[in-house]
Amino acid sequence: MTPLNAVAASASRLGLPVIETPASVDIVTRQTMQEQGYRTTTDTAQGAVGVLAGDAGGAPANFSMRGFSFSEVNVLYNGIWTGPSDITARWMGTTNLEQVEFLKGPSALMSGMNAIGGTVNYVSRQPTTGPIRNEINVSFDSLGSIVTHYGSGGSTPVKGLEYRFDMAGSRLNSFIDGDFRDLTDLSGQLNYHATNNVMVFGAIEYKKDSGHAYWGTPLVPTSFAGPNAVNGVVSGNAFSTFSGNNLGPVTIDSRTLTTNYNVADNATGAQELWLRSGVEWTPLNNVTIKNQVYNWRAKANWIDSETYAFDDGAVFAANTIDRDRFFVTHNQNLIGDNADLTWDSRLLGFDNRFAAQLQVSKNWITFVEQGFDPSGYPFPADSVSVVDPVQGVYGPELSNTRNSRLTDIAASFEDRLKLTSAFALIGGVRLEDITLDRSGSNFDGAIPAGLPFSQTWKPVSYRAAYTYEPIHNLTFYSMFATAYDPAVAAVFSVTPGTSLKLTSSKTYETGAKQILWDGKAEWTLSLYDIIQRNVLVPVNTTTVDVAGEVASQGIELAAAVNPIEGLKLWGNAAVNRTRFAQFDVWTGNTPPNVAPVIVNAGASFRFKHWRWPVEFGGSVRHVGPRFVFQDNATTMDAYTTADIYAFVDIPGRDIAMPDLKTVRLTARVCNLTNVIYAQWADPGLPDQVLLGTPRTYEIAASAKW
Repeated sequence: MTPLNAVAASASRLGLPVIETPASVDIVTRQTMQEQGYRTTTDTAQGAVGVLAGDAGGAPANFSMRGFSFSEVNVLYNGIWTGPSDITARWMGTTNLEQVEFLKGPSALMSGMNAIGGTVNYVSRQPTTGPIRNEINVSFDSLGSIVTHYGSGGSTPVKGLEYRFDMAGSRLNSFIDGDFRDLTDLSGQLNYHATNNVMVFGAIEYKKDSGHAYWGTPLVPTSFAGPNAVNGVVSGNAFSTFSGNNLGPVTIDSRTLTTNYNVADNATGAQELWLRSGVEWTPLNNVTIKNQVYNWRAKANWIDSETYAFDDGAVFAANTIDRDRFFVTHNQNLIGDNADLTWDSRLLGFDNRFAAQLQVSKNWITFVEQGFDPSGYPFPADSVSVVDPVQGVYGPELSNTRNSRLTDIAASFEDRLKLTSAFALIGGVRLEDITLDRSGSNFDGAIPAGLPFSQTWKPVSYRAAYTYEPIHNLTFYSMFATAYDPAVAAVFSVTPGTSLKLTSSKTYETGAKQILWDGKAEWTLSLYDIIQRNVLVPVNTTTVDVAGEVASQGIELAAAVNPIEGLKLWGNAAVNRTRFAQFDVWTGNTPPNVAPVIVNAGASFRFKHWRWPVEFGGSVRHVGPRFVFQDNATTMDAYTTADIYAFVDIPGRDIAMPDLKTVRLTARVCNLTNVIYAQWADPGLPDQVLLGTPRTYEIAASAKW
């Protein structure tokens, strides 16, 4: 449950705690990540209300919120946007993060383009004032995964100088044959308090991931699977990407639950380098000025067979899996500067807080990707058997190059005017100037049609709201907000010949938040209505058409309570209805990866007065049915999973190591009932689904000193 008195910088620049912020905000804290065993940022979706996430091979660590997914949910790193999440997001561990913030609904005021379903912000661990504290963590699971982390932070002997250093390395093995991910993360930050009102900082972080990707388990006709059909995973019909034929009722074949259909020489990876520096200055007690300059460089690569379509005999041999080939590399360079001002004052006799930010950035990215020669490169590339396929190798590479440069200048303004001690008006506006320049060439030297070209957008977005606190720590709010994104594709993929317009999105939301029983209980409630207009969506894997609009309505409720000492109970539920409207093809259909209901609940009890404190806990998660593609032909069936854990805290004195504050030993079982379920789907690959991890066992140890 989100601590309502915590501050989420991605939700408002006014520095308001969540309970005073007129929006739905979930914060997954460092403590929650440790207790619930969230090893990756994808896992943290389970700690938020109504959020789904998945690691699609081409777009890992992407989210679905309030009826929108992939690039329609912004992903930020310390408040910085690196590009559409389905292009720039990577597999990421959580050991170096302080918290993950989820801001729900259209929120361009805070982060600009793509914040339709909401925004996810990763916040790095920060230097602290006081004695140096160290920690070490290690965990193993039954799939052979290992996660290690060392961290240290505190005040240095130099007066006013604080530091934080984290080093993490992981080998995350999959239940899919040959699938794994190696993660490395090195990060450090120095804060120097030059005077009581001036602090400067510098931060550096290097991240690397590499391994083999799991692109999905193919859908096969129920008639083919026969007695090997797995019930309760998928239902409905499917259409082959390559032949276009209706395969009839489909299922998942039990003989393929761990099969990897990728080529043997597949590889995916990325290297990232973050450099950030800035200053925070308080020239007056009521004025704060901040400035941050940053540079992010990233290189990413994929070389895979990605599409696995069942062949009914229309392409190659019947009862086989047809495959494609695709490689791409990203070379990206982002530079920018954010300047912030916060000013507390009296306006017309009322308390007023004003915040402003000026953002300037340039984002260059070069794609080198597979081109296709119709005379010499067949598509699909080959066919393999459904059971025990021979993986084969990638084959010839033909390189097309696409260059994109995105220049962004944005000015944002927010204000809160407290008309009474209980009632406040809160509003903001964002003025933006975005220019996209694109060029490129094909493998044969030809210049693609429509390139080079340049396009400029000048969107304006808003938030208008009120908060009302009739009694202490009970807040009612309502708000209106807007957002925008490209109508047809992620911004780096926009080309002439398709719509160059931006979608327009708006949300109406109202709700309530309360902390009660001296902080031992809290609850939140929100109701929302989102409309996105000028939308283009796929009719098939190669064609898009005007959808008119997407309409999403829903209710979210969350609560947590500590009724007696040591006992924690929590739960949340999200009900959503999202539909395409005013669209001849998909009117009434639901977008992919959108669940009509998501329910989470958990409990834990800590025997804190024992010599060695012990805690037992568990959680249950229910996710309703979702669709694989916009045609709603194939359904990922509803599923329910459960996790349990137990840990013991051993004082260092009891293991002859008095310098240790505590040693924690943890045991965990994930997917306790070993449910087979479809967790996620990439609508660009509608012939397959990504299965959830089966039952796994984990042991972990951590120490602090």
